[in-house]
Amino acid sequence: MSADSPAGGQVPPPDGYLGADARITSGPAPELVEAGYALETADAPLLHRGLTIADLAHLAELVEAGVVRREDAAPMLAALLKLLEVPADEFSYDPVYGDAYNSRERVLERQIGADAGWVHLGRTRREAGRIAFRLALRDLLLDLHADVTAFASAAADQAAGHAETIWADTTYLQPAQPSTFGHYLGSFAEQALRHLDRIEAAYERADVSPGGAGGAGGTRLPVDRDRLARRLGFAAAGAHTRDVMWAADALSDALLAASLIGSELAQLAADLEIFASPAFGYVRLPASLCRASVLMPQKRNPYALPVLRGGAGTLIGRLTGLLATALTPTARTDNWLYAYGEAASALTLASRLTRLGTAVLAGLEVDTAVLASQAAGHFTTAADLAEDLAVRARLDYRTAYRVVGRAVAMAGDGATAGDGATGAGGLSAGLITAASEQITGSADRLAGQDAARAVAATSDPADAARARDVPGGASPDRVREHAGRVRDHLAGARRWNAGRRRDNARAEAELLDRARALLEP
Repeated sequence: MSADSPAGGQVPPPDGYLGADARITSGPAPELVEAGYALETADAPLLHRGLTIADLAHLAELVEAGVVRREDAAPMLAALLKLLEVPADEFSYDPVYGDAYNSRERVLERQIGADAGWVHLGRTRREAGRIAFRLALRDLLLDLHADVTAFASAAADQAAGHAETIWADTTYLQPAQPSTFGHYLGSFAEQALRHLDRIEAAYERADVSPGGAGGAGGTRLPVDRDRLARRLGFAAAGAHTRDVMWAADALSDALLAASLIGSELAQLAADLEIFASPAFGYVRLPASLCRASVLMPQKRNPYALPVLRGGAGTLIGRLTGLLATALTPTARTDNWLYAYGEAASALTLASRLTRLGTAVLAGLEVDTAVLASQAAGHFTTAADLAEDLAVRARLDYRTAYRVVGRAVAMAGDGATAGDGATGAGGLSAGLITAASEQITGSADRLAGQDAARAVAATSDPADAARARDVPGGASPDRVREHAGRVRDHLAGARRWNAGRRRDNARAEAELLDRARALLEP
């Protein structure tokens, strides 16, 4: 609010204030400024450069279309080119005018007078705002895309580095089967590739020009919307002017991508918080990502992990809020009033969290000895043993499962049977034979060499992990193969990102060159 605004009642009309129509004869109420206009003006840093780009492109198009003479457009073009050099925090945005665009209009009117009015011909301020926001949204998506690429790269590097690290993979936090820790880490790289696909799709939906939309149904002026879109650096003009001006689903797509990224980071953080606890001792975070307890000198809190988990909840909340505000009649400002700032802050938060997640992965210290010890216990090869018995003794799997399950129970109770070799964390051929007799009623089905060979074939967790050699599986070769595929995908993602940035920079440079050319005699 302006410094001279009264504490109560309505704000006097600012110098040059224009109401929506002749019936608005006073300035806005201070409550409206505080709750509404200030919210819109807070988006000024986000929209600052894009608004000027939108104005320059619109004026250039009006001149190209023969609607405005070059000499009439020249003062405004010169003022806009000069405005590009002014940082947002040095511009006198005043919420009493309603939004960032109106503040710019007042300043430009004071600078060049009535010639500033040409830029409004055939276009609402909302059109300029939508263009500016889409330009900013594209940049934010490209930043997030680059950060997710770095995260996936770190995950792939760690996966390849731990392709030979044996551990007991878990479900429900219970030891399940022997696997490789690299396979576990590679799953986060694979998820990240899907995030990149979603970001690229969200970018394509944002990369559509609202230019030439007029109020909603298009302008009656001979504006070339395709040429205007190219001049602004968009891939295409919106196929439907009302839709491209008012539909907000492109924002929802962007925030959905950000929220899913946050959810993956939260899953990783939840796992690592458990794995880093002394009860597990699987991993250790770098000291730079931890924080000490104020009271307890021995504590090393993995502070980065709750930051990731809490951030994911915040992102989900912002996505939910955006979807909730979209529950409005069409062509209304209800949702857009909050959307610019909320969407931008969500994408910025997602980028910060992703960079933190990358630091966590890159600095992760893994205790391979503890992982190997856990893999060697807890009967982790029991399922492998049951499968081997089923194939070797031609026993249906459900019966083999029950036999091994009974043997596990007997071993857990301290039972021993026979002098056969032990495996699967304490099972022996004798226990298998005894369990078979209890389950099938006959010791002959799984006696002698079949039981002994099955136990011997499945006694080593490392062998069990190497045997998981299906595409995408946990064997060291497959883990390294997957890491290579991730790296190939990331090379393409980097090329895509660099190409979009290059195209956008080229379009802006060409627009500025055209604007300067229009100023030449």
